[in-house]
Amino acid sequence: MVHISRRHVLASAAAAGATALLTSHPAAAAPQERRTARAADLSGHDPVTVRWLEGGVPAELAAGTTWGVPWPRGAFAPEQEFSLVSDAGEAVPVQSWPIGWWPDGSVKWTAHAVSGADPRAETYRLEPGEAARSEAPLTVGTSGRRVTVDTGVITVTFRRDGEHLVESVKRGETVIAENGRLVASRQDKPGTERAEVIRSESFTGVVDEVTLEQEGPVRAVVKVEGKHRKGRRAWLPFTVRFYLYAGSDAIRVVHTFVYDGDPERDFVNGLGVRFDVPMRGEPHDRHVRFAGQGEGVLAEAVRGITGLRRDPGEAVRQAQVAGRATPDPATWDQRVTTRLPYIPAFGDHSLRQLTANGFEIHKRTGRGHSWIRADGGRRARGLAYVGSPTGGLAFGMRNFWQLHPTELEITGAATDTAQATVWMWSPRANAMDLRFYHDGLGQDTYEEQLEGLEITYEDYEPGFGTPYGVARTTELTFWALEATPSAERFSALADANATPPLLASGVEHNHAAGVFGSWSPVDRSSAEREELEDNLALMHRYYVDSVDQRHWYGFWDYGDVMHSYDGDRHAWRYDIGGYAWDNSELSTDLWLWYHYLRTGEADAFRLAEAMTRHTGEVDMYHLGEWKGLGTRHGVMHWADSAKQVRISNAGYRRFYYFLTADERVGDVLHELVDADRTFLVLDPGRKYAEEPFDPDPAALPVGKSTDWGSLALAWLTEWERGGDEIAHTKLINGATTLAALPNAWAQGGNVTYNLEDGRFTGPSEPSVSIGSLSSVFGLMELMTELLDLIDDEQVHAQWIRFCRLYNSTAAEQREETGSSWGSLNLRQAYSRATAYAAVRLEDDALAARAWQELRTGHAGYPEDHDFTAERVEGPAVLNPVDEASLSTNASAQYGLAVVQCLALVGDHI
Repeated sequence: MVHISRRHVLASAAAAGATALLTSHPAAAAPQERRTARAADLSGHDPVTVRWLEGGVPAELAAGTTWGVPWPRGAFAPEQEFSLVSDAGEAVPVQSWPIGWWPDGSVKWTAHAVSGADPRAETYRLEPGEAARSEAPLTVGTSGRRVTVDTGVITVTFRRDGEHLVESVKRGETVIAENGRLVASRQDKPGTERAEVIRSESFTGVVDEVTLEQEGPVRAVVKVEGKHRKGRRAWLPFTVRFYLYAGSDAIRVVHTFVYDGDPERDFVNGLGVRFDVPMRGEPHDRHVRFAGQGEGVLAEAVRGITGLRRDPGEAVRQAQVAGRATPDPATWDQRVTTRLPYIPAFGDHSLRQLTANGFEIHKRTGRGHSWIRADGGRRARGLAYVGSPTGGLAFGMRNFWQLHPTELEITGAATDTAQATVWMWSPRANAMDLRFYHDGLGQDTYEEQLEGLEITYEDYEPGFGTPYGVARTTELTFWALEATPSAERFSALADANATPPLLASGVEHNHAAGVFGSWSPVDRSSAEREELEDNLALMHRYYVDSVDQRHWYGFWDYGDVMHSYDGDRHAWRYDIGGYAWDNSELSTDLWLWYHYLRTGEADAFRLAEAMTRHTGEVDMYHLGEWKGLGTRHGVMHWADSAKQVRISNAGYRRFYYFLTADERVGDVLHELVDADRTFLVLDPGRKYAEEPFDPDPAALPVGKSTDWGSLALAWLTEWERGGDEIAHTKLINGATTLAALPNAWAQGGNVTYNLEDGRFTGPSEPSVSIGSLSSVFGLMELMTELLDLIDDEQVHAQWIRFCRLYNSTAAEQREETGSSWGSLNLRQAYSRATAYAAVRLEDDALAARAWQELRTGHAGYPEDHDFTAERVEGPAVLNPVDEASLSTNASAQYGLAVVQCLALVGDHI
């Protein structure tokens, strides 16, 4: 691969044009300069109401909560302080910082954090002003080998090296947990093929680097990076972030690992996070808790003294069941006291969620003895506890049943030290089998592979269906509790673990801030609007329900939806080539995020959130030569040989980043700044190429629409975040040089891309080459935002012309560009392009045309389409399901078209 330094780009003569533009845009200055140079001429802003996403007042928080708020251009300087006041008038300590900037240097997005230790209210008022100080602000200390965070309630010590990411978690002088470490194991053969000999080995995570990303006063963030090691082998790289909040006894953890093994011999059969928990008191004063479904809690003691042949006494029994210290055994019925050694102590407990629809709890006295079944249920909330009345550890995993096979395990609770393990992949399940799902079917040549594409829609190529470099992120929570919690408090902790409460600003404020382009709040003020709003709501609800009805769950699958439906089988085409998992095809992620922006609905946010976590990790490569590329839709998320930036698209992740300030998604967004380098190692058009692939960094075959739009969304986001300057340079250079082509984004001929500075070069004579997919992977949304941020007449004019001409007549296209654009598809999707041109040109005829294009429904849903679903029962199907005449491609593009037409030309409906 050719290596090109990004650090020297501004010094090159080729970047001169971009440099000139940079000098006219304050956002191009270094981040520190921007923060200090724009204080004048700011308008300020009225207080903003924020409320809990799920409504009401949550009983517990997962340590604390962090959320993002947008602001109109020119409202605040980045150094603006904010205060938070509850609806009862109580000042709440809040930590605030900027995460996005407008081109004039004013703050576009701020992030805010509050602790779970502070009193909670239903709503809060966020306003400029000095933040209230916590009575016990969080403090951080660093030394050569350690980082220590003191929340005022617990003290957590992190190691900078070795196998223990967390050295200890103390509450006062009491060690609640210690030796926090990552554990993993592999086997050399799958467990499903009855191999005579299967060899296994275990690995432990080893720390390579620790970074203190934030240090209070309300929130601290510690990032730990490393790999799992045994002997000479180091693999499964990880990034683990620990979040601690002032006054809280909880630790939120975001765990990411990347698979970098050989799928033919590296079958991961266990992946977890483990702590040692010192045990105090007698076994009958040691307690175990598991959260089930709903409000259910299984509460047991390591050595039970209820239900015995002899009764120790009612006070003793009640204390043990409640988790309190039992009275002095001398006060018990001595027929029990003298026989305590003969009562088995069950030191090991396990809750195993091996499917989305069933968990079982087992326990045993210890290693070498049989497990006995304690109970079971359907969907556990993913929280366990081990400890005593003098303190213990609650430990859990979010989306526990959705990301099966998972497990919460306690071992050694009858000894001096118990081990508490969150298994993100349970060792009780079959090992991960990430091998390709078929043998190639004889598709050895490009010609044969293209024939296969014609029948199953799968773009197969040997060696391309690899999981090497895909990732998964999991969220966990640990509470260092001063005593065994009551059943009610433990259930509340389980709820916070399962659905971490999140604060959010309202729909109207977010819209008024002018972020994310063309969208508007739900409006049912007329019959025509109401019909469209009903269609959007019914369509969205169908996908929310389908996730559960179709069981789109599992470690590698949860968060995605399917691409196309098979009406004959009453099933989504889960087993047919490119028709199976959607993998962001035609911007499903965008549609779901815009639905949340318009409605503010919690289930809309959670569906889009799960998709962001999935598609930004599993559907994208984070290591290897394809780092920065995503995989086209298929039976396995990494199966298809089309590796594309249109799937790894930053535009699909940036919503979640700005709404939550999530650092992991921020990592993914930053990775994509250099995704254009992948065009040096992989030719997207290789199966149609007539010449051998010999990439020239100064003349790469980067598509001017689908490819560039995806790359530019990464650069736009990096520019907004005040990151690497090359992002802004390439963003501006790309837009201006594309606009300079005779037919701009529709130009045909040999249009090439310069990796050094992001410029395009093409023929001086007009010709046309355009496809229906050109703008449906975020290009329209990108340009809507970009044209509000830059002042370049040619870029504005050429993009508006493109939007106007796509759905125009062949005669109009020939008159302006010299050629007809052909029989283009997805005309309903491009109605939003027509609407955009109508607004920019103030053209009522174009506005009317946009609505006509939407209603006609070409390659989408016409106005008489039935959006309702019908129930299908057995024996026609395995489980009762709702069935509707919908496909995900059409749903995503219809949703985006309706949202943007309503926002742009709603007054012409």
